[in-house]
Amino acid sequence: MGPAPGLYASDMARTFQTLLAGVKQEIREVSVEDVKRLLDARASVRLLDVREADEYAGGRLPGALHIPRGYLELRVESQVQRDEELVVYCAGGTRSALAAKTLKELGYERVASLAGGYNRWSDAALPVEKPFVLTAEQKERYRRHLSLPEVGEAGQAKLLQARVLLLGAGGLGSPAALYLAAAGVGTLGIVDSDVVDLSNLQRQVIHTRERQGQPKVASARAAIEALNPDVEVVGFEERLTSHNVLKILEGPGTGRCGLHRA
Repeated sequence: MGPAPGLYASDMARTFQTLLAGVKQEIREVSVEDVKRLLDARASVRLLDVREADEYAGGRLPGALHIPRGYLELRVESQVQRDEELVVYCAGGTRSALAAKTLKELGYERVASLAGGYNRWSDAALPVEKPFVLTAEQKERYRRHLSLPEVGEAGQAKLLQARVLLLGAGGLGSPAALYLAAAGVGTLGIVDSDVVDLSNLQRQVIHTRERQGQPKVASARAAIEALNPDVEVVGFEERLTSHNVLKILEGPGTGRCGLHRA
């Protein structure tokens, strides 16, 4: 006859607490005050968030890199150099302690765990950021990008927040616009004063017969929105000149509608 369920659970808990205590003796822990001082001093330190995606979506320490604990061994070597100063954190300091031990075993010597984790940082009203998190549909759409270590979720998020201005929606602008939209560049500005003509269609692949006579900007917008709803098209039905270039390029707060909008 085996041990009573309650006793077994108690023994397991004691075993884990013993394991955790041993791990914490092998690693270095830092306080939230220590990390805040490092950030204020703009020290060369990498913050590594090992929480799950839903936790990370709620907020992160400023500039933190996200690698969930379950993927740490698989992904860390492609994203973090072994000579970097690392501070690992989770919600309360347990997963990050185990992660710090794993990183030491992988050859990362300058690594510490944040005592108290994100919860203690947040409770102290220290600065946090709302990260850009991909939706489930976006993760499927950009799955090929996400599998590339050079891109990953962080790189795709940068693409979705990027802005590109295309001068013309003709023979070169058409394929460029389609590829940029397919890749997930979040805002595409298109400057073109022309309309779609039948003679354009043998090379200007963004336009169709049905859109003959339409402004090329409107035609390009229709094609891009059909291809990728993540992309916002900012159209300028005019030629780029020295008189309108600032209006097209300027940012928010100027009273005009430029590419760099809020």
